[in-house]
Amino acid sequence: MANHKEQIIGRAKHVSYLVFALAFCIVGRLIYVQYFDTYQGRSWASWQEKDFPTITIPAMRGNIYAVDGSLMATSLPSYEVGLDPTVAKEDYFRSKADSLGLLLSRIYGDRSPRDYTELVRDARRKKRQYVLLSNRYVTFAERQEMLKWPFFRSSGKVSARGGVLRAHYERYHPFGTMAERTIGNLDPETHRGQRGLEASFQTALAGRDAVGEAEKLSGGVYKPVVDGPDMKPEPGMDLHTTIDVNYQDMAESALRTTLEKYQAAKGCVVVMEVNTGEIRAMANLSRVDGKNGPRYIETFNHALAGGTDPGSTFKLATMMAMLERKVVSLNQSVATGDGIAKWGTRTIRDAHRVGFGTITARQVFEKSSNVGVHLLMRNYFYRHPDDFCRLLRQFHLDKKTGIHMLGEAQPLLPNPQMKGWSGQSAPSLALGYEMRQTPLQMLTLYNAIANDGYWVRPMLVRQVKLADEVKVDNKPYVSSERICSLSTVRQVQSLLRGVVENGTAKKIASPYYAIAGKTGTAQKIINGKYQVGKYSVSFIGYFPANKPKYSMVAMVDSPQGDNIDLLYAGAVAAPVFKEVADRIMAYDVQIQKPVRAKNQVDGPALMAGYADDLHTIDSVLGVKQRVGIEGWVEASKKGHWVERSTRADQVPDVRGLSLRDALFLLENRGLRVAIQGRGKVTEQSVEPGTVIKQTPGRQISLTLKEPVLASKADSTTTATKRHST
Repeated sequence: MANHKEQIIGRAKHVSYLVFALAFCIVGRLIYVQYFDTYQGRSWASWQEKDFPTITIPAMRGNIYAVDGSLMATSLPSYEVGLDPTVAKEDYFRSKADSLGLLLSRIYGDRSPRDYTELVRDARRKKRQYVLLSNRYVTFAERQEMLKWPFFRSSGKVSARGGVLRAHYERYHPFGTMAERTIGNLDPETHRGQRGLEASFQTALAGRDAVGEAEKLSGGVYKPVVDGPDMKPEPGMDLHTTIDVNYQDMAESALRTTLEKYQAAKGCVVVMEVNTGEIRAMANLSRVDGKNGPRYIETFNHALAGGTDPGSTFKLATMMAMLERKVVSLNQSVATGDGIAKWGTRTIRDAHRVGFGTITARQVFEKSSNVGVHLLMRNYFYRHPDDFCRLLRQFHLDKKTGIHMLGEAQPLLPNPQMKGWSGQSAPSLALGYEMRQTPLQMLTLYNAIANDGYWVRPMLVRQVKLADEVKVDNKPYVSSERICSLSTVRQVQSLLRGVVENGTAKKIASPYYAIAGKTGTAQKIINGKYQVGKYSVSFIGYFPANKPKYSMVAMVDSPQGDNIDLLYAGAVAAPVFKEVADRIMAYDVQIQKPVRAKNQVDGPALMAGYADDLHTIDSVLGVKQRVGIEGWVEASKKGHWVERSTRADQVPDVRGLSLRDALFLLENRGLRVAIQGRGKVTEQSVEPGTVIKQTPGRQISLTLKEPVLASKADSTTTATKRHST
């Protein structure tokens, strides 16, 4: 028993010796690491004693793209130029200082070479480790040139001798001020998005900056103390928007022209795809008075945040409500009389001073008769205002659109339960007053009608991507149910077309496509009172009306002129809509009706071209008989393809060629080409075969004409002959 106890005590002693030994080793190791071990040539104790500054390495901000991939906002580097004059050896510094001063003077132009040379010499005498050479940042191209300079030049064997180029990223908009308020901008101090998409998607665009301690090296350069994952910034993500730069340019151009013509205060245009809600253009311009006169720039997003009385464009909602409750028939008669009606203490007037007399309910809408709308509303909704307001909410007029962008104004839609409601509130609502709606919110109502009653949320950003990886994929939001019955939709669709065909917007009717929409002329409140002659005018609609693809709102605020009758929406806002719609219809070939050419019999056209192109055509069409020669060819009178001479020193025969092929041949020979007409080349001013050196001024004029089509019978014969070889 005693022996067993002694064995246990002996083993415990051995374990304790081992524990003491291990502890001694650990303490020794700690002392060694603390005072003798080194990291990057210095003891750990000195690292701990040193107070390192915290630096931030900014992440590359994401780009913003248009719908076609065009770059609308990006971050470009510019560079601060400095020098640590203590780095270079004395001989090098003495021999290169003058050259550096000369180069700096050339690129900046603000000081003499001697001044720059003295600047760096003085800094070296004072042993300054960093001197800023200019307050102006240089571009990337200038930086590349500077890297060849003395003090900045480096190679695999020799590093730069004190030259410092610090990168700073600046936001750049390749299209200038286009869609400026929609795209947004950055705070110059914090570099965070201030407004627009830059602010709305700040987190996604900004990425993650790297923040950590750094040691200051010679030359004013900072090196991270610990170069780990936390010191590597994560780049921001890219926004792929729905904006079409061509449509945006059309909208801004048409809007600016009208604002300047009427010296208006502000305006906006929004173009949206009916089925998807994708916004193709959002233009916002405000008048800014300066020394050189007024100019129009984007200072506020009126479409998104500019809530106001919509005026007569709201009559669409009023008519929809009456049709939903079946309290009106479009063919019923309405006695508007001389255009003046009383409701309590209020006088309701038509813009048409002599009145419309007795007209149909359809004409009430087409002519935008205030008295007519009042009389129709009086029959039911003045006694049931709750029901009227309930339907307006059903039309999505009491809530924001939910567009993914900060700053949308909350609509104001009064109801009988709200403070301030009176017996005059329902008549005001019916005519588009005593409320607040933004142009974008009103546009969604008209877009729903164009979309057969289905409400669509407006969309500005399709995708958010990190490189090629899609992080957010926004799909169109379309309501599962119609905002009103299909019967109501069809009736108001016909009303909106009638406004353009027979009503207040007759001047914008087009013989080529149908427009549907409504004018709105709202009196503005000044000093608490509605003022005659002070208007906010708008036109909202869609096109082509028979198969709507685009909806649009055009708004102009406070147009000026001597004749009040020429300041209404039909004269001011509707033409803006028409100009943009015309240009879109000409641009978007997918909505064009195919035009059938009329049969003409004027003889066969001269045929010529490049053999490779003809081989491709034959292959696609499955023609068995191919062109058997190469190079430039022409069709002979017998229908065979023969070679056409194209000597490099002579003017070629380009008759029968397309303009593209003709320009290729002529411009590659150094000839300047003047063009008249369109189609294929039928005449050339210089005879084929003329020596190019003898061509006066090396100029040649081409006459082009559209190809002449033969009749069906002749076409068949010609086609047969064309491939008879």
